[in-house]
Amino acid sequence: MKPPVIIDAGPLVALINARDTYHAWTVEQLKQASGPLLTCEAALSEAVFLLRTIPGGVSQIGGMLRAGGLKSVFCLNGEIEPVCDLLRKYADVPMSLADACLVRMSELYPKHRVLTLDSDFHVYRRNRQQVIPLLTPE
Repeated sequence: MKPPVIIDAGPLVALINARDTYHAWTVEQLKQASGPLLTCEAALSEAVFLLRTIPGGVSQIGGMLRAGGLKSVFCLNGEIEPVCDLLRKYADVPMSLADACLVRMSELYPKHRVLTLDSDFHVYRRNRQQVIPLLTPE
């Protein structure tokens, strides 16, 4: 069975930008994924910012959201305490808001793997001590 995926900003950018170093790798990973890609608004914000200079990049994010292939399913308002706890715990990394939201999502969606280019996810733990199942380049 193909694993469901939580996607970070980096792979979203790589997916849309064919000139990105990780474009082919990301496309290959997503061929092996099931269901819609889940993410959070903080990761979407990062991706949109990074895609602002890529012609059609931002509109492709919008198209993926409208078509349902990409879903922003995380509500920070309902997860403030665990997200703030993660930000405090990993302040020395430092952890971004998007990373904290994605780690929390991995706790809420334990069958999903996190697709990321960010090596900090090898340091982060979900539920305080569990390794997060990742899809990252070698």
